[in-house]
Amino acid sequence: MYQIQVDKVHTIIEIILDGYIPAEEMQRLAEEMGRIVATFQGRDIKLKVDARTFKPASPEAVEIFRKLQEQGLQAGVKRVAELVESQIVALQLNRVARESGADKILRRFWDDGAARQWLTNGESAEEDNKLS
Repeated sequence: MYQIQVDKVHTIIEIILDGYIPAEEMQRLAEEMGRIVATFQGRDIKLKVDARTFKPASPEAVEIFRKLQEQGLQAGVKRVAELVESQIVALQLNRVARESGADKILRRFWDDGAARQWLTNGESAEEDNKLS
């Protein structure tokens, strides 16, 4: 199952992934995300992906998720915050992010508040320099 919540003020799209998501449902998620992202066209889009209760996905569902990340990057997604608790899910999401190119804009968090803070405010120039 998945849920999508939208913060139009901060252009944050929150995706909650829960349990095992079959490829057909992942395709519905991708289609819904495409419609939502289109409403933010021209703005810096941020994603918060809560995958704390997500179960490892099938290869077909993972491929759809990878394509969704690529499309998001092309549409203007600038930051992705992921909340993950399972090491197996983290490994799967790491691979998908590397393949899609989203790894360059992705941060992983344990705390929901810290993830939202990073998406909303970003980092200072000094912190950005430390990451280079």
